[in-house]
This record gives sequence, C-alpha cells and structure tokens, in this order.
Amino acid sequence: MTFRDLDLSPALLAAVEDVGYEAPTAIQARTIPALLAGRDVIGRAQTGTGKTAAFAIPILERLDIATATPQALVLTPTRELAIQVAEAIHTYGKRLGPLRVLPVYGGHSMFQQISRLQHGVHVVVGTPGRILDHLRRGTIAFDALRTVVLDEADEMLRMGFIDDVESILAQLPEVRQTALFSATMPAAIKRIAEKHLRDPQSVEIEEATAAVPAIAQRYVNVSDRQKLDALTRVLEVETPEAALVFVRTKTNAADVSERLQARGYSAEAMHGDMTQQLREATVRRLRAGQVEIVVATDVAARGLDVERITHVVNYDVPHDGETYVHRIGRTGRAGRAGTAVLFVTPRETRLLKAIERYTGQRITPMKMPTAADIAARRATLFKEQLRAAAQEDGLEPYLALVEELSEEAGLDMAEIAAAAARLASEDKPLSPASDAETPTATPIPPAMPAADGEMVRLFIDAGRRNGLRPADIVGAIAGEADIPGNVIGSIDIYDTFTFVEIPRDLVDRVIRGMRDATIRSRAVTVKLASTRGERGERASRDRERPPRNAGPREARGGDAGPRAAGPRAARRERAVAGRVTPKFYEKVSRRRSM
Repeated sequence: MTFRDLDLSPALLAAVEDVGYEAPTAIQARTIPALLAGRDVIGRAQTGTGKTAAFAIPILERLDIATATPQALVLTPTRELAIQVAEAIHTYGKRLGPLRVLPVYGGHSMFQQISRLQHGVHVVVGTPGRILDHLRRGTIAFDALRTVVLDEADEMLRMGFIDDVESILAQLPEVRQTALFSATMPAAIKRIAEKHLRDPQSVEIEEATAAVPAIAQRYVNVSDRQKLDALTRVLEVETPEAALVFVRTKTNAADVSERLQARGYSAEAMHGDMTQQLREATVRRLRAGQVEIVVATDVAARGLDVERITHVVNYDVPHDGETYVHRIGRTGRAGRAGTAVLFVTPRETRLLKAIERYTGQRITPMKMPTAADIAARRATLFKEQLRAAAQEDGLEPYLALVEELSEEAGLDMAEIAAAAARLASEDKPLSPASDAETPTATPIPPAMPAADGEMVRLFIDAGRRNGLRPADIVGAIAGEADIPGNVIGSIDIYDTFTFVEIPRDLVDRVIRGMRDATIRSRAVTVKLASTRGERGERASRDRERPPRNAGPREARGGDAGPRAAGPRAARRERAVAGRVTPKFYEKVSRRRSM
C-alpha cells in the first residue's frame, strides 16, 4: 500500500512526500481510512509507530481552512508532546494554505495563548490542565469542533490527568468524532472509551522488533542549532570513506549540503525534486569516489546501494523505527563494517526510545567530539601520511634540500621537519579552534549566543535580499581572514542582515580581514554583534525569518509569511534595538524558552 491508495487530496499527498514518507505504517494504513470515513477509533500502539500522522492526516483532510475556529482538539500528557504534535500537524498541512495550529500548555504565557486564540486557529493541541483552564476562563470555544484525539491516554492516566480529561470531554459537542490512542488499556481508559466513543473501530498494532544489521549504532544529544557543528565534528573524527546523511525535507538536504561544501567537504544533495537522471549521476559520483557525502531525504535514497558507504548519519530523527532500519541498512554492505550516528534533540528522546524498542537494541550514547579529539585524529592521520610518504621513492632531492637548509640556517633537522609539516597541514592545522558549547539536554534559544562565551557572534549588514548564502559568507571569511572554514559556527541569514558565529580568539582577525571585503560584489560591514544587534533581530523576527528554518513559531500559529520590510522598517529596527538591557534580554529569552 502507498499513501495514494488512501484517497488523500493532492496537497496532503505532496506534503507527505515532502516529509519523506514512502508508505503508510501499519497503524496509518488501518486508522486513516476509518477516520476519513467518520468512524471513532481506539488505537493501541507504541510511540514511534507513526500514530501522529495516523490522526493528523484525517484531521487535515476534513479541515475547513477558510474558517479559523478550533475544529480539532488533540490532548497530550506533556508540553513536549504537545509541541511535537503541533509541529507535525503544521508540517503535514503546509500545502493546504494559511493553517494555524496552536500548542497550549502550562508554563507558557496565558496572555499569548489567548491572543492567538482570538486571532483564530484551526487546530488546538494541549495538555489537559491548560485546556481546562481556558474552558473555565471562557477563552476557548469548541462550538465548531469536529474531532477530538486523546493521545497517549495511559500516560495521562498515569500522570493524574484523567479527571481533567473527563471534564473536558463532558464540555465538548456531543456530535463529534473521537479517537483514543494508548500503548496499554487499563480499566480507567476502557471506561472512558465506553462512555465517550460511539461504536469505535479497534486498531491494535503489536509491538514488533526488527532485525538490524551488525552496525555500530550511536547517538548524540544536540540542540537544533548545534547539528551542523556536530555533523562536521563527527565527520572529522570518524573520517568516513563515504557518508550518507539523512534529513527530513528537500529544503534541509539542499541547505546542509551547501553548508558542508562551504566548509570544504565534497558534498551533494539528493532529494525528490531532482530528476532521476540527476540522482543517478550523484550516485555514480559517490560510487566513483568523486563525492564524499550525500545529504538525502528518504524518498530520494530509495534503492541506493553503494558499498563504500561506511557511515550513515541521521541528521533528523526518523519518525518510526522501520525508517530508521532502512536508513542505517545503507551502510555495512558486502560484509564491511558500518557505523550509524543519530542526532537527538531533547524533545526527540521519546523517538529514540521507540527506535530502541523497535530494533530490540540499545543505541550507545556518545559525546560530540571536542577540539582535542579532532586534534588527536588529525595528528594520527598526518603521521600515517608522513609514514607512507617516507617509504616512497624519490625523496633524495628533498633530503639534499633539508641538509643544505640545516647547514645554511643552523637549524636542527627536527625543526625543519616540523616547519615542513606545518606548511603541509595549513588547511587543517593540528590544533583546531577551541570548542563551541558542548551539547546538553537543554536546547539553546536561537537568538542567544553560546553560553560558555567561546563562540562569538558577528553582525554583517547584508542578508537574503543581497543574495547571500551560507557558502558566500564562509568563503569570504575563510579567504579574507585566512582561517579554516570548518571553524565557523552557525550562520543565521535574515532579509537585511546576517549573524555568524566565530571562535572568540579569531574575532579581531576576522574583523580586520573583512574591513575592505566584498561579498557577492557588495561592500559589507562586519562587526561584533552587541545586545543592540541581538535586539534588532528579535524586534524584526516577524518580518524576517531565517530561510529553511521555519520551526515552532509557525506551529504556534504564526503569520503566514514575512511582512514587507523597507527603509522605514529598517529605521524602526535600529530605533528599537537600543531600548533593551542585557538583563532584560536574558529575562525575556528565558521566559520565551519556558
């Protein structure tokens, strides 16, 4: 079965393909038709089986986008799951039009939630306590509600929310569709199903395990903004013969491959928008050793079988265990050793556990390689190269040159050898720049600099409207300041300006080098980003969002697109930028991250 067999609208089918789904999982294949037919459903399935899409797709199929009033309610046990589900629904519905999905949970500003509700939303995803609070205040109305979903009902029971759930269900319209999903079916959950569901269709998916090839599996805890740095460090230390990097979307495939190219890697993207001819050409170059890294979506990587792939990196966590097994199976072919690395953000820990249950194996945690790890690896590789070169013929002219230099300059042979080694390794010095922040379980707010101060943000007065791309910025800085491109950190490009992270000890060098530089034939100003610049970014966020990074704001029901910005808007940004103190900025950032 494919998703085309489920009789979905063209817009939803396209969105599903964008995500990289090839075929519906077992619970999707059995649940989607029942919900589309208007049936109530009881689904018994574990996390990681694809149940979010199983209820999200039917909700979106029946949604009236022209009416911005709550038509669907999803109850979840935790704020993390509420955010995750809201983002998934927004992703699946991105081709339907100006979809507004609002996550509602405690710890987030009640005022902001009320404001969003007043402006109109289509789908509400929330925790029972906060939804009940809105009902008591009269700030949320479900008069037009069509569907309610109880996600992970047994978890809500375990956490003591079952009375709140009962109270919410009692206040919803009687004529509605109800779906209940739970990994287990304790007596209290069965009572809710019997009381609130009408002739439900039961769908039970047995928890399966899958055989996994003999591949070394590891995972790294990262925040979203640390992923690129983590990827380059893993590639540097692991030194794969060839690597396949999996991402969820075609936009991310293009973006990540471009950023890797800017850092000196031979990388290419492979996604569903490419013709079959272009994909085959990419595979040929990978097979021939002309390409080191392919950044691909699941759809584009169908049937990809290249023996020299030694590493698979899951840059984005797959939605289900089956996809994970398919991905990592691209390495370890023909009896060769293979390594799989999984990047896990804090709110994706549940998906990690689900993958482990599906495979029946524990995935080993690993730390992101440090600057010391990279230095040690570079030293080892360089010694191997020197040892191999020393055993080759044709060294006589060089030996004579070294002896002459030793006699003329009075230098020791070891000093000459060290100088030659440094010259030979200028593109990758044995002592790389100091570490950026080590990944922790807490994501860094996108607008905040690294907490440990070792990476510093620079401000560039040019952005998207000037045609800037990450590759342009890295190329300009690396060339003008004479520093390795792989020490440059995250790059956030907005309409009229850009932020780029640089190791603190290289800041003066970069600013001097870029003093008279041009990027894409345009003279630019590069300076240290102060609190003023950071505030300017925050003040203009509604108008200017980083490309290919539309994340949680849209899932919270953000504007359909950036507002037009001109000279007047730029003046307003500069005026607003000076009205904030570091203490106030820290307070606001902390509040927004709650």
